[in-house]
Amino acid sequence: MTQDTTSAIPRGSGDEEVDEWLESWEGLVSQRGTLRASEIMEALRRRAASNSVAQPKVTTTDYVNTIPADQEPAYPGDERLERKYRKWLRWNAAMLVHRAQRPEISVGGHISTYAGAATLYEIGFNNFFRGQDHPGGGDQVFFQGHASPGMYARAFLENRLNEKQLDGFRQEASKAPNGLSSYPHPRLMPDFWQFPTVSMGLGPINSIYQAQMNRYLHNRGIKDTSDQRVWAFLGDGEMDEPESRGALQLAANEGLDNLTYVINCNLQRLDGPVRGNGKIVQELEAVFTGAGWNVIKVLWGREWDSLLDADHSGELVRIMNETLDGDYQTFKAESGGFIRDNFFGRSPVTKGLVEHLSDDDIWNLKRGGHDYHKVFAAYEQAVNTNGKPTVVLVQTVKGYGLGTTFESRNATHQMKKFTAADVKAFRDRMDIPITDKVIDEDPYAVPYYHPGDDAEEVQYMLEKRSKLGGFLPNRKPENSKKTLPAASDKAFAQTKKGSGHQQAATTMAFVRLLKDLMREKGLGNRIVPIIPDEARTFGIDAFFPTAKIYNPNGQNYLAVDRELFLSYKEATNGQLLHVGINEAGAAAGFTAAGTAYSTHGEPMIPIYVFYSMFGFQRTGDAFWAAGDQMTRGFIIGATAGRTTLTGEGLQHADGHSPVLAATNPAVRIYDPAYGYEIGHIMRDGLHRMYGEHDLGDDARNVMYYLTVYNEPMLQPAEPENVDVDGILRGIHRVAEAGTGAEAGAGDRPQAQLLASGVGVPWALEARGLLAQDWGVDAAVWSVTSWAELRRDALKCEAEKLENFEAEPRVPYVRQRLGAEAGPIVATSDFDSTQPDLIRPFLSQDFATLGADGFGFSDTRAAARRHFKIDAHSMVVRTLQLLADRGEIARSVPVEAAKKYRLGDVNAGTSGTAGGDS
Repeated sequence: MTQDTTSAIPRGSGDEEVDEWLESWEGLVSQRGTLRASEIMEALRRRAASNSVAQPKVTTTDYVNTIPADQEPAYPGDERLERKYRKWLRWNAAMLVHRAQRPEISVGGHISTYAGAATLYEIGFNNFFRGQDHPGGGDQVFFQGHASPGMYARAFLENRLNEKQLDGFRQEASKAPNGLSSYPHPRLMPDFWQFPTVSMGLGPINSIYQAQMNRYLHNRGIKDTSDQRVWAFLGDGEMDEPESRGALQLAANEGLDNLTYVINCNLQRLDGPVRGNGKIVQELEAVFTGAGWNVIKVLWGREWDSLLDADHSGELVRIMNETLDGDYQTFKAESGGFIRDNFFGRSPVTKGLVEHLSDDDIWNLKRGGHDYHKVFAAYEQAVNTNGKPTVVLVQTVKGYGLGTTFESRNATHQMKKFTAADVKAFRDRMDIPITDKVIDEDPYAVPYYHPGDDAEEVQYMLEKRSKLGGFLPNRKPENSKKTLPAASDKAFAQTKKGSGHQQAATTMAFVRLLKDLMREKGLGNRIVPIIPDEARTFGIDAFFPTAKIYNPNGQNYLAVDRELFLSYKEATNGQLLHVGINEAGAAAGFTAAGTAYSTHGEPMIPIYVFYSMFGFQRTGDAFWAAGDQMTRGFIIGATAGRTTLTGEGLQHADGHSPVLAATNPAVRIYDPAYGYEIGHIMRDGLHRMYGEHDLGDDARNVMYYLTVYNEPMLQPAEPENVDVDGILRGIHRVAEAGTGAEAGAGDRPQAQLLASGVGVPWALEARGLLAQDWGVDAAVWSVTSWAELRRDALKCEAEKLENFEAEPRVPYVRQRLGAEAGPIVATSDFDSTQPDLIRPFLSQDFATLGADGFGFSDTRAAARRHFKIDAHSMVVRTLQLLADRGEIARSVPVEAAKKYRLGDVNAGTSGTAGGDS
């Protein structure tokens, strides 16, 4: 790595002129200090550039602390007291996990992460993290998920949690109401955790978009967030996740100096070294520097200062630069003598530097992340850096203080319990007043330690938190109850009218509704449209000139389309979040906006419109995290369907997103066919999430997912006496059986045709063919939500087990279809799994038509005929079921298949051409 660093040429280079310059430079540093030297260096750099003097392309700096010792501010706290209760925190955090490993429980946990990161958190808790009662509004802190035992341990000393709750760690049901979630989880602990940070990688990107949302709220005049900061505590192994690095440029481009990353560089991931043959700190420094961040490295504790000061030859820095991470890990798993021989012993000069130190002294040369002064100096610089985000790269030891069994071992992440000897040794290091007898009586029941509420240390830590605005982590459930005014009838009037003689896709019906909602007083300015670079595809470019695109820097260029009516307009107070080609960023922005009701007490309504399958397929994990965080908002799957987005082919043929979404219990899934259905669903969503009601948080903390299509069709006006309840619960009848004078004539066979989304017109077409060509009367049902019907039916079954003496409730789908005559044929533009969601709850003969397999490019009609989901396929399948029942001759479906040339994709007629929006 030496080729990437800035190590100075050592003195005695043999070049007299160079030696003179170096001597002068060292005199400047010693007499005027490092800060003045840095100022002069920067002036020289600028002058060299103006004179076209070549300069080295520096990607990383030396493997030393960024902030020189002489620039460190004085530590403002009582380090003696803080170190004392930090030991209690380490003890209680370790015992929490250890006690959860008693043989009859054995639920796991992680000891080593918090042990290595305790100082990083304590410097924040005691000096920087502002609670929600702070006059400035408080900070948002993304805690590293595996460090949760440390946060519980602190809450115990603060008397926010008791011993029963600590013993309920990872036993949320069996120890209810005293259970504690394994990781930060707002849904499971809604008055404690604010942000879910496991799965790893989502915390980093979500924290960036949280910082952006803070600025968005400020710039749009909704809330003054100028005194709020986002802190994200991350692992160096976690930074390999694509989401961890994928949005760094956004933070720099928008100058998010309200954001601080603290990356715990213990050089280990879950199984072993992060970069055994490399240097992860240097790699991350290069990445963040290149992305435009301020980078602060905290690598060495204060014990190293005198050694570095005495390193006139540069040999110690050279060895620090060249030592690999795998070796650094090994050194902390060995002894002081081993370090003397294998680190300092690499050069006679460095070996001489430590001749006066004992092996114990060498062993006690701390890494920077365990030094209060070094960490405080880094945080202080971070919060005072303007114009760019800051990352603090902190070198620590995983399992620090737990003893040689744990410290720096490859298996330390999976180590969850101590031996009795380990407990005793750890007790001695932490100065815990517990006797050997107590430990020996039951090694799995070793007590927690609390010195009492009146202890000086406890009073000190409580006073620190009081001055900083209250406890963290903390979530205010009362914020969940904040509401927004209901939308007026006028906003939904257009959806009720239909499209008249004009064809319009449901995407356009949705966009028109969105436009009207954004005009609603008290509600419209709370809507946050989020688009990942497909606004023109969806017709949302119509919003550009009026709502404008959010950019904290405004629009400082002359737009090429400035003369056009729909010109591209960016503004500091813009309403649209245009995230670029970045679905992960869109999901993170959606989460930040959809939880503003909690983080800021300001309800916002995110409406994320994604293209084709690039939602639940691409960022499904992010939507689970959004559910964990109890996000509220609308997810719009535009250009939906496996056959509707003509010409785009396999990579865009979305035949499965609603099926994937159906696995997420926080998402209500709808596949509406018409604009008026969209209107009622959106209205219901706004009411549930943001309206005045007493249905509780379970009703509010949901996301509504609607599929909309780009296929133009005649949008019918809303029928009189429309079945709104049916639309919202998942199914309503759009056509009775039979047509005209033939309806109900004699003993004609009956059937029920079920369809959703763009499939409803095919079902209506099939209804006409069945009646006219084959004498079959069929009713058509628009299934607005297969998933909601299934959930209701499953809930009925669950209720039987919970209240087995009561009369069973009949599932809604059976209430609507159970008594209907004839077989059922169901179709949609999605995988057959979607209609099959309701099959188990109906007793009729049931056939599913689905767009299974891979998509391809072709006309809508041809593709639908290929998948056998179109009108004629519905007709033939209905006739087959009727023949199986003996209601018609076996020859009839065969005749129909030949008549309609069912095997010929060119014979399909279900679907229209065109339709870009």
